[in-house]
Amino acid sequence: MPADEALSAFREFARATLLGHDAEFDSGAEPPLALYRPLHEQGLLNWWLPAEYGGAGLSLADSVDIVSELAYADAGSAFTLLISILGSSMVSLYGSPELKKEFLTAMTRDGGYAAALGSERDAGSELINLTTKLTRRGDDVVLTGEKMFSTNSGFADYLVVFAKSEGEGERAAGYHAVLVPRDTPGARVVKRWDMIGLRSAGTYQVSFTDCVVPAGNVLNGPGLKIIEVGLNSSRILIGAIALGVSRRIRDVCLDYAIRKPLAGHKLVENAVFASKLGQMEMQIEVMRNQCLAAARDYDDVMATPDPPAEFLRRGALRSSLTTKMFCGQTGWQIATVGSEMFGGLGYTTELPIAKYLRDIRAVTIVEAGDDVLRELVFRRFVLPPNRRI
Repeated sequence: MPADEALSAFREFARATLLGHDAEFDSGAEPPLALYRPLHEQGLLNWWLPAEYGGAGLSLADSVDIVSELAYADAGSAFTLLISILGSSMVSLYGSPELKKEFLTAMTRDGGYAAALGSERDAGSELINLTTKLTRRGDDVVLTGEKMFSTNSGFADYLVVFAKSEGEGERAAGYHAVLVPRDTPGARVVKRWDMIGLRSAGTYQVSFTDCVVPAGNVLNGPGLKIIEVGLNSSRILIGAIALGVSRRIRDVCLDYAIRKPLAGHKLVENAVFASKLGQMEMQIEVMRNQCLAAARDYDDVMATPDPPAEFLRRGALRSSLTTKMFCGQTGWQIATVGSEMFGGLGYTTELPIAKYLRDIRAVTIVEAGDDVLRELVFRRFVLPPNRRI
């Protein structure tokens, strides 16, 4: 399906199926996976997967407006639908031909999901300190440990788990990314976290006890680099969540202003209010342009003769890091101004603006908080080349 037709299909799906169900999606009920089935029936559920595995093969630049449309209707649904790109892109780039054929083809055939598991209670975002262990046992590897926050793990077809080999110390070669089918014995969902935003998504704590998978399920390459590469695409699309929610806030504020009386006029006629919405529009435009620029950077690497090697050489893309930070911070500013426009009602749960504010806050937290990313940008891109880490 051409990209413009796919975007129209997503826009129609978002408006017809997701829009207008804020209370339901904010209730904390189980992720509404059945609602997403029509996307699978149109061949669009995992829209970025390559055509050779049955996917639509849409680019990351195409994905920016797709995610924005989904997030306009419900950010939690957008997060559920996009986050499989993290695990599946790592498998696509660094999995064996057998793994890719089996698991990526199944995602498009069956309408499945993927999850990535890195964060731990003590290690946090510092994956070099992770304690999940990988032990080799003949032709298998065995995983033992517990992961804290992983979206989609409760229903994903497979998990990409990051672990450290016993006896490898802190050497980069000692960290691995391992594909684990979710129903593998020893892999257990401990609980679903009760999040304050993105509540229609499912984020889980998962434990591994003597969890055995074939050694061929270990992805090819150093695990810490592989997750850096995978995060490039998902961070950009998480930025696009902020874009979509910001667009929704702008429209909700405008609708309110058209109806709200103020000093014998309507609020929309007030110059101060108008300037605030004008500021929002400027910020939304720049957010979209930044997301598209970063996505094109990613697509350019994918177009090189050897994308896996080029991504390992480059690691975290500067445009990916800065896009997630910029969109998260700018979206939070828009949500803050938007909530103030409703006066006291903006600080209640009576209006949907409360949901949008909580949803957009996640952008500055998930997949490494802003302080972590600021330090990474400094170490990788600000320090002189001979001092960079």
